[in-house]
Amino acid sequence: MKLQMIGCSHHQAAVEFRERLSFTGEQVEAALRGFQERFPKSEVVLLSTCNRVELYTAVDDGANGPAEEEVVDFLAKQQSMSADELLDRLLRLSGDDAVRHLFTVAASLYSMVVGEAQIISQVKQAYERARQLGSTGPLTHGVFQAASRVAKRVHRETAIHRRRVSVPSVAVGEVVPEFFDTLGNKQVLLLGAGEMGQETLRYLQDAGAKDIRILNRSRPRAEKIAREIGGTVEDWSALDQRLTTADLVVSTTGATETLITRERFLPLHDARYERLVLILDLAVPRDFAADIGDLAGVYLYSVDDLQGACERNRRERQREWPKAEAIIRDETQRFMDELNHRATGPVIKQLREQAEQIKANEMQRLRGRLSHTETPEATEKEIQQAMDRLVNKLLHPPLASIRDDAAQGHHRGLLAALRELFHLGD
Repeated sequence: MKLQMIGCSHHQAAVEFRERLSFTGEQVEAALRGFQERFPKSEVVLLSTCNRVELYTAVDDGANGPAEEEVVDFLAKQQSMSADELLDRLLRLSGDDAVRHLFTVAASLYSMVVGEAQIISQVKQAYERARQLGSTGPLTHGVFQAASRVAKRVHRETAIHRRRVSVPSVAVGEVVPEFFDTLGNKQVLLLGAGEMGQETLRYLQDAGAKDIRILNRSRPRAEKIAREIGGTVEDWSALDQRLTTADLVVSTTGATETLITRERFLPLHDARYERLVLILDLAVPRDFAADIGDLAGVYLYSVDDLQGACERNRRERQREWPKAEAIIRDETQRFMDELNHRATGPVIKQLREQAEQIKANEMQRLRGRLSHTETPEATEKEIQQAMDRLVNKLLHPPLASIRDDAAQGHHRGLLAALRELFHLGD
C-alpha cells in the first residue's frame, strides 16, 4: 500500500506561484478525470484552496502507482507549467508523513490563521468531489474519514479553535456576541473589500449574518467578493444612509485619513434616535473618529482595543499546540497500524488456507494408505492433532515476523517476500 501527497501551501510558495497552480472547481474535475485516465489503478483526491494545492494519491500495490516525478509532471501539464518550475517548490510526502500532514491540515494547524474553521469543510468537499467522480477508493476513504475524526478530536479536546488570533475573528467571534444574540435579524454594514474585508465577510457569514451591505470606493471589487462569498453591494454614495440603519458596522478601508468625523456622524446619530449600533473599526489609520464612541447608543472598538485579545489568545493557543500535536501523532500511529495490519490480513488468510489444504490432502492420502488396516479412532485423532501442531509450528515464525513487520510499516518487505515464497499471488 502506498499513500503520497504532492503539493504546496503558503508555507512553501508565494501567492503568485499558488495562483498559477490553483484549480477552479471545473479544473479540479478535469484534473481528476485526467489522472484516472493516466493512472487507472491509483486513487486520487485534489485539494485546492486559496492557500494550498495538494494532490493525494493512493494505490494498494506501490509498484502500480505513479512515481513522484510523474505526479509533478501531471500537475505541470494541467496548468501549462514546466516540471522544472514545480520541482523545487512542491512538498513531497509519503506513508505516515503524508497521513500526518493531512491530519494536521484538517485540524487547521497548518492554516494561515491557525484554528480557522473553513479548512475542514474544504477537505471534506475535496474528498466528496473526488468520490462523486469515482476517483477514490478504500485507502483515500479511510484516510480522509480519519482526517475528519482527527479534526473533531482536536476541536473537542483542545482550545485552539476557541482562541481566535486574527483581528476580524476576534471582532466577529468575541465582541459581536457580547451585543447581539444573533446576527440573523441584524443589518450589517461592511466598509472595504480588501483582504481584511474578505476575511471579515467570511466570519460574518459563518456567524449567521443574512443582511450584509458591502460598500467600497471601487464597486467592481465589492461585487467580486460578493459573488465569491455573499452580501449585497451598494454604491459608496449610500454610506450616510446605511450608517443610519445598520446595527453593526465593520470598517476595513485603506483610507489615509479619518473617514467619519464626529461632525459628520452627529446628524446620522440624531436620525438613529440613539438606537444601539456597534462599530468595529479595523482600519489602520482609523476610519471613525474616537470621540464618536462617546455618543449615546454607540459602541466603538478600534484595532488597538482588539489587539490585546488577539495577543492573549495567541499565547493561549501556543500552550494548546503540543496537546494538538500529540493527538495527531496518536491518530497517525493508530491509522498506520490499522492500515498495515489490514494489508497482512489477506496474506495470512491465504497462507493458512494453503496450509490447511495441504494438511487435508496429506490426511486423505494417509487414510487411503491405511484403509486396509484397522486404525483406532484415538490413533487417527492423535495423527490429526500432530499435523495441526506441525502446521502451527511451521507457520508461527513467518506469521510472527510479518506481524512485526506490519507494526514497523512493512519497511523490510516481508509481505511481498511471503507472497513470492509461498506463491500466494496478489
